[in-house]
Amino acid sequence: MRAEPGAERRHKGCPETGRRLLEGVSLPAAVVREAPLAHNLAWMQRFAQRRGAWLAPHGKTSMAPALFHRQLAAGAWGITLATAPQCRAAFAAGVTRLLLANQLVGEANMAIVADLLEAGAELICLVDSEANAVALDRHFTARGLRLTVLIELGVPGGRCGCRGEDQALTLAERIAALPGLSLVGLEGYEGLAGDDGERRVADYLDEMVGVAQALSAAGRFESPTPLITAAGSAWYDRVATAFQALERPFQPVLRPGCYVVHDHGLYAEAQRGVLAREGLDEGLRPALEVFAQVQSLPEPGLAIVAMGRRDVGGDRLPLPLRRYREGGAATEPLTVAGWEVTRLMDQHAFVRLPEPVAGEDEVRVGDVRVGDVVAFGISHPCLTFDRWQRVLRVDEALEVQEVMETRF
Repeated sequence: MRAEPGAERRHKGCPETGRRLLEGVSLPAAVVREAPLAHNLAWMQRFAQRRGAWLAPHGKTSMAPALFHRQLAAGAWGITLATAPQCRAAFAAGVTRLLLANQLVGEANMAIVADLLEAGAELICLVDSEANAVALDRHFTARGLRLTVLIELGVPGGRCGCRGEDQALTLAERIAALPGLSLVGLEGYEGLAGDDGERRVADYLDEMVGVAQALSAAGRFESPTPLITAAGSAWYDRVATAFQALERPFQPVLRPGCYVVHDHGLYAEAQRGVLAREGLDEGLRPALEVFAQVQSLPEPGLAIVAMGRRDVGGDRLPLPLRRYREGGAATEPLTVAGWEVTRLMDQHAFVRLPEPVAGEDEVRVGDVRVGDVVAFGISHPCLTFDRWQRVLRVDEALEVQEVMETRF
């Protein structure tokens, strides 16, 4: 059962829409700022279109149907998901083209996908073994359905996927004999290759291109323009460049997910690499923040903020960005220079304050007050979104424009 971060979750009927974040909204709260969100949607769509690629953003990042529909409205071809239940949730929210970037294993999960196909979904999934292909064929043939699949190409020591061209060709030959399956392309994920550096990413993508062309030359794809898809949120530029080298007609599909809100950590670093490689001056902008209040000033140099692991992902500690007085104006931020989050507990963040000076009373140290509202930047959006059932979209005045529900 998922933990419930803060009172914001318990008051599900509270009409936050139209309220200012600095007053009348229970904190902590996960917040998406509209201006950078709109920028990111347009930026990534333009990037994909310039490279002749379709965009199928990975929905597992947010699992927020409101964001799915913003991505589709911006021009996305479809939405990528990681599990059959995620596909079901997206389809229930009106998303009809689904790319399940995973193997579909287990009768219960196959039944979910079969139900979606019967309800009108357009769904593609991955396969990397004869055993899985045979099981899929048996299930979908029995339901009178034909499942569209991509062969996955993996990396040595990585997770799923065929290892090399020979395995992929052998699997494609087997799929051709299975009436319940239709092979329409090749899939990969370059992120695991990236653990060994940029050179390994390039080598893996070259291998993908070679395998795709070998499968096409062998006549294994049913589509005249088969799909070739990869691209997480760190190396999508390298993927787009590699796929442009294909000699035969393929349709590239890019699948970054975190771009929609970006971050102040892991993907901010990755973006600097993209900008340098592409010769660009401006890229994505961080849109996702967690707002929380100073709860206690128990000793000099220490603030306790009412935000913890149940509210924000923990692969890196959150970054203090801005501070406001409760009830104050968004145009009057206060400094957080020198602030550092040193530790997270379930519902508390330990913040080291610079050069503490005793204040006028026991709830004030320097200019920091109990009740001050602090905006924190996060790293790796997936690990913050999944802590919230609702995320607040705000304008530049920090007025809540929309309450976006998630479907984890």
